Amino acid sequence: MPSSHTRREFLRHTLARAAGLAGGASTGLPALLAAYNGPSEPDGSDQVARHLLRRVQTAAPQGLTFTAAPGTADFGGGANGQAWLLNGTLPSPLLRIRRGDPFTVTLQNQLPQDVILHWHGISPPEPMDGHPRLAVGQGESYAYAFDMEERAGTYWYHSHTHMRTGEQTYRGVAGLIVVEDPEEEALALPSGDREVPLVVQDRRIDADGVPYYQPFGPDLMAGYMGPEPFVNGIRRPYLEVDSALYRFRLLNGSNARILRIGRDDGGPIVLIGNDGGLLDAPRTVTYADVATAERIDFLLDLGGRDVGDRVMLRSLPFSIPGGGGFMGGGFMGGSNLQGQPLELLELRVTGTVQDSAVVPQSLPPVPAPDPADAVRERSFRFQSQMMLHTINGRSFEMDRIDERVPFGETEIWSFANESPLPHPVHVHATHFKVASRSGGRGQVMPWEEGVKDTVLVLPTETVRVAIRFTAHRGLFLLHCHNLEHEDMGMMQNILIE
Repeated sequence: MPSSHTRREFLRHTLARAAGLAGGASTGLPALLAAYNGPSEPDGSDQVARHLLRRVQTAAPQGLTFTAAPGTADFGGGANGQAWLLNGTLPSPLLRIRRGDPFTVTLQNQLPQDVILHWHGISPPEPMDGHPRLAVGQGESYAYAFDMEERAGTYWYHSHTHMRTGEQTYRGVAGLIVVEDPEEEALALPSGDREVPLVVQDRRIDADGVPYYQPFGPDLMAGYMGPEPFVNGIRRPYLEVDSALYRFRLLNGSNARILRIGRDDGGPIVLIGNDGGLLDAPRTVTYADVATAERIDFLLDLGGRDVGDRVMLRSLPFSIPGGGGFMGGGFMGGSNLQGQPLELLELRVTGTVQDSAVVPQSLPPVPAPDPADAVRERSFRFQSQMMLHTINGRSFEMDRIDERVPFGETEIWSFANESPLPHPVHVHATHFKVASRSGGRGQVMPWEEGVKDTVLVLPTETVRVAIRFTAHRGLFLLHCHNLEHEDMGMMQNILIE
């Protein structure tokens, strides 16, 4: 049976680890702050060592057994260390499936903690969704079986164990899901080696270059962030490419860090998809903000590039509007990494080819709930203060039903951020249409078109979404996808009836 955890136990466990770190050889608050700040950001010069990007292993989710167990991972550059792995790989295998096909996966838990998997962006029946009350202990298993009904798109899966989601996902229990269908195949988008899945994460590393998870005070407020970029589990990667059109499926798999995805040369990227699959039309932008758990699907035209050319995919610098002094740095003497730049993936042109692929002029229409059809409105207030992260003033309780929502009816849900911290809001079991944003940025962003399962709500912002549950009745979740916020209670039970 799953072991029970309370918020007080979570705090005691986390602060005890911080105290242990403070009592080590480095001793005291300076060592803690050094761990929090990490090394300074590199200048992007050629002296920076880079490592070949790992291509993600692919598996078919039919009769698949996932064994979750501690193991050794290669982080690039000869850095090998402990991680928590599914079937021994980092990141976890990419599950590729066609719409309408059966999805049958059995989770075998060999970790020293309870665990359960959530299929993020997928709408399976309630017992298959990965609610934390279903977590299984060491030596136990859990069977998932449902039909894949999502549109073609980029989805993912990760741990959803109560008060352990941040740690388990950070240590490696996460991977991508790619759904295919004839509608997308008709577009003849780049495929094979020119379709590149990217799981982007920021990390803190020890002297051997191995990531570690040791949150302490500031992390329980801002979320766990680090100064080192990892993509597909490899630190500071590069990828050899041809002078051709490429498709990138990018997941922000970080615990708390928002990414502003762009190019070092200021050139364009062409958005073709996000959380809910393909957009209704391509959108050319110079950057896209991708919060934790969000995905973007974009095209990058390297045609005409010469051998030896390099293009860097970066997280560009930005500031959090309305974030107040907390987000500006200086909290407990440490700088906050949110908004600081990261060099994510260097693209090295090593071959020139004749490429017939082109950016599509149009994309299929997107089925989405219409705000004009809404029959009621619900409000959700997100608040963070004094290590408390709440929705409508309440911290998560496993057995409490927070909202009862009629099946099949369109509603407007408003997400109001009343805290100085950003909150990426995620809803299970459906996708929604972002209808409006007031305060802060004051608009729906190009990468928020179509339908979404996660939306970034910055301080002072209120985001209104049109939402309708049409897949399954049952108990599902709404929560902040800053994983430390989620673990600390910023989550609610939503009963679809």
